Amino acid sequence: MTLTELAHRVGVTTVNLSILKNGRAKAIRFSTLSRICQVLGCQPGDLLSFRGGDDL
Repeated sequence: MTLTELAHRVGVTTVNLSILKNGRAKAIRFSTLSRICQVLGCQPGDLLSFRGGDDL
């Protein structure tokens, strides 16, 4: 599945999905995360990782 197709199925722009994909997002709506997981058939933990740092 392409990034464009995933964005369409999730209901977000390709630009916003690209920001998420590249790790540049500051936050994500629960509804968006839920929809991504539904489309990909996965769990949030399959997509997310924690990076500790001083900016917490």
